[in-house]
Amino acid sequence: MVAGAEVIHPSIPVLDMQRLCISKGMEEIVDLSAAVVSPSVSPNLCRHAPWGPGPVLAKIGSTTEVEWRTSDATSTITEEPSTDEFVPSFRSGSFADIGPRRYMEDEHIRIDDLSAHLGSMFTCPLPSAFYGIFDGHGGPDAAAYIKRHAIRFFFEDSGFPRASEVDNVFIDLVENSLQRAFLRADLALANECTVNSSSGTTALAALIFGRLLLVANVGDCRAVLCRKGEALEMSQDHRPIYAAELKRVVECGGYVDDGYLNGVLSVSRALGDWDIKLPQGSPSPLIAEPEFRQMVLTEDDEFLVIGCDGIWDVMSSQHAVNIVRRGLLRHDDPERCARELVMEALRLNTFDNLTVIVICFDGEHGDAEQQRPPRLRSCSLSMEALCNLRSWLEKDDGTN
Repeated sequence: MVAGAEVIHPSIPVLDMQRLCISKGMEEIVDLSAAVVSPSVSPNLCRHAPWGPGPVLAKIGSTTEVEWRTSDATSTITEEPSTDEFVPSFRSGSFADIGPRRYMEDEHIRIDDLSAHLGSMFTCPLPSAFYGIFDGHGGPDAAAYIKRHAIRFFFEDSGFPRASEVDNVFIDLVENSLQRAFLRADLALANECTVNSSSGTTALAALIFGRLLLVANVGDCRAVLCRKGEALEMSQDHRPIYAAELKRVVECGGYVDDGYLNGVLSVSRALGDWDIKLPQGSPSPLIAEPEFRQMVLTEDDEFLVIGCDGIWDVMSSQHAVNIVRRGLLRHDDPERCARELVMEALRLNTFDNLTVIVICFDGEHGDAEQQRPPRLRSCSLSMEALCNLRSWLEKDDGTN
């Protein structure tokens, strides 16, 4: 950790300026005095809007009432009109760490080009991508099983729709398909002899088709979209202490003791855990039904962060977005950003396994003459380099 750490030295007053550097074809800003300022935002509830131009949509799926936790992240932003259609492209990085636990129970999957990965068996709007995090508990078996069979559950056995364009019909078919996938995966864990009945996993899947971002969530992993520097939460943590979940749990005969479902589990939705769930077909306080949120991506959307609860237990959504933004400005590497988030969670004394995926949206436009400008990256200089630069500037001023 020490060898790979970046040391940022304080600025020298005489160099309190910005200079544009060009190195190996990459334009960089050397900012010796700027400080990162994060806007404050407040939570707002997102509701479904029809597909097409206009306001961005963020749909709440399987429950009609969701109580949002107090958060620094906003959840409704209006799309700015654009003269040409934004087409995102994707690049991602991930990092996982066992943390202070004795065993690693997290799994994850990331596919930046879903269409190429699945081949001719799959037709979908382009570009397409698929990402998932599975945070296991009661042993690693359930999470490992879901990751191993994720493609089959989500795309092969669920009747996933084939289409070339995104519209309301396609969105509804995708959500129905994903709901079947989560429930099939849950039943498969009940019947799989290699998975202990006390083993379970939360699951969050993020799919992108063209400009549509669709998130399906069961449990307390979280997806956070960065739009113009603001954190926009794309999932709701399923904790039994939240009013909507608590109401459902009680109505199904369960109870919450000190924040734990039936005194055992800290989430109210999960795959597996069949030692807690009632017999198949009976209402159960612990369910595997996913909740959906969706968003139309615009050129203001910078990246998506997906993380397990080990991250969110110790930092806010906005804090995570700020870390990733600063990292991308410095080195433009989503994998390093994922690692920096994990290191920050460890510094803040998280007590769980840690997994993060960072997905960057590098947009293109239909008009080739209106391409986005080169990405500007900041760099830090050592104290010796700063002194040399000051001497060079003073010498240069003396000769002019």
